[in-house]
Amino acid sequence: MRWIWIDRIVELEKGVRCVAIKNVSLAEEHLHDHFAKDDRGPATPIHPASLIIEGMAQTAGIMVGHARDFAEKVILAKIGKATFERDIVPGQTLVFSATMDRIDEAGASTSGVVEVIDHTSGSNERLPVGNIDLMFSHIDKNMRGLAFPEHNFVFTDQFMDLMRNSGFA
Repeated sequence: MRWIWIDRIVELEKGVRCVAIKNVSLAEEHLHDHFAKDDRGPATPIHPASLIIEGMAQTAGIMVGHARDFAEKVILAKIGKATFERDIVPGQTLVFSATMDRIDEAGASTSGVVEVIDHTSGSNERLPVGNIDLMFSHIDKNMRGLAFPEHNFVFTDQFMDLMRNSGFA
């Protein structure tokens, strides 16, 4: 099973920027354990920061792959920075905005801003959540001699379907 941590791409400018959204829902199984009811109090479902980082990695990774027409296998190589200002709870929408800092034969570096839309406020105002800087590697270029499948196992049909369903064929 492959987990996709973004629901839709809303903006994609080749080699420059990608914006995606993630609707956080109480139907997501991981929220029932993070944090579950215990003897100290009721359940407090919080979307884990590690999954916010993964959502940004998927958003930025799509931008990096798209910049070279998905000809290379792109993997996350390093989290340069990840800072967070607030918790994310069910009913909110995360907005991942990734920008390309550098791309070359070896890989790419990206800067990301995460915002949240809290639908309970009655407005679509975006509130800051955090900043995430990431580095990606083009593994076919950087890990020669290792046996990788010929097909692009990073950008699976699920990711390509996400792009098509978002209007980016």
